[in-house]
Amino acid sequence: MATTVVMEALSPTMEEGRLVEWKKQPGDAVAVGDILAEVETDKAVMELVARAAGTLLKHAVAAGTTVPVGQALAYVGAAGEVVEGGPAAQTTPAAQGAQAAANGREKAPPTPVAAAAAPPAGGRLKASPLARKIAADRGLDLQAVTGTGPEGRIVLRDVETAGARQPTAGGRQATTTAPAPSRPQVVTPALTVAPGAAFTDVPLTQIRKTISKRLAQSIGPIPTFYLTAEADMTRAAEAREGLNALGEGKVSFNDIVIKATALALRQHPACNAWWQEDRIRYWADVHVAMAVAVEDGLITPIIRHADRKTLREIGAEAKDLALRARERKLMPEEYTGGTFSVSNLGMFDIDEFTAIINPPEAGILAVGRIADQAVAHEGQLAIRKRLRLTMSCDHRVIDGATGAQFLRTLVRMLENPLGMVW
Repeated sequence: MATTVVMEALSPTMEEGRLVEWKKQPGDAVAVGDILAEVETDKAVMELVARAAGTLLKHAVAAGTTVPVGQALAYVGAAGEVVEGGPAAQTTPAAQGAQAAANGREKAPPTPVAAAAAPPAGGRLKASPLARKIAADRGLDLQAVTGTGPEGRIVLRDVETAGARQPTAGGRQATTTAPAPSRPQVVTPALTVAPGAAFTDVPLTQIRKTISKRLAQSIGPIPTFYLTAEADMTRAAEAREGLNALGEGKVSFNDIVIKATALALRQHPACNAWWQEDRIRYWADVHVAMAVAVEDGLITPIIRHADRKTLREIGAEAKDLALRARERKLMPEEYTGGTFSVSNLGMFDIDEFTAIINPPEAGILAVGRIADQAVAHEGQLAIRKRLRLTMSCDHRVIDGATGAQFLRTLVRMLENPLGMVW
């Protein structure tokens, strides 16, 4: 009997998905773990894999179609089987041979690909497209990676575990380091209006639908108040310059703000919380979400245990997460579970702004630009680097004094950056 392939919930908040592209066509042999299609969720483009072996009998929806979770997408069964009242797809002898091999593979237990071993004779190295792309970007030899996916297939987690350092032909270690952009990346959708037309309508993407729903859940029901403070970033700028001069990875001002925020949250756990309707959940761990602009909206990758990580670790992780966020290649666990958010528009020369809370989190920090200002310093007029910070607070969780104490600690952290490296 044919197995129905359905639209799966590929992320925790996914309610529907858009089928971007079919990777298997009717008549193709399918093995467990094969990629059937690419699906755009509310956060990323992800792979839909086969849960059963057989022949792809029929597509139930066309590429580009948006369907709810649970709806049928295709059917996999025995060659020649009829489904949905229509004829089954005809398979070629080659496809039938591949089908026999697929059936044999499913009966046998999966065998991991050995590390540093070439693919079997006559075969090919099995790796997901995302794993191949990330490996290529990082200069990683996939033949030196152990696959933990179905039938030894190399997946994203295997590439990330392997790291970017691989031996070169000369036996030396090569490290791939992406250069830091000199200017902030401005990600905007490509919009055009046809000649003579008064306007153009662009259908909502899955991420834009989610953003609109989440904002409606936030700004209306949540009783929000705002606290603004100003920090002297002169010492932080000097510390950053000194760290970057060591040449062991770049540290940005945003990395410094994330680290300081995480340490302040550790001191003020009342702000490291979620509103849960009938209770307030106070988190023991600090997972800072950072807002990243993507082509048609924004996404918030998570720096987990940010209070325990060094500035360089935060910097490297933030760059990697931001890059893959813009490529829509994040895994669900990389953008869910934040306990507090940071949104930074300072690189776009914004002095200050208010950010919208990302429920169920109870707070978010809006970060403006660092600007030289003439201020009173140690009894004299001096030019100092100043930064404005605005905290949005859910009043159901955070009271005014609680938020003010957190913000005061944060400012002290930023003004005395040496305290962040002890």
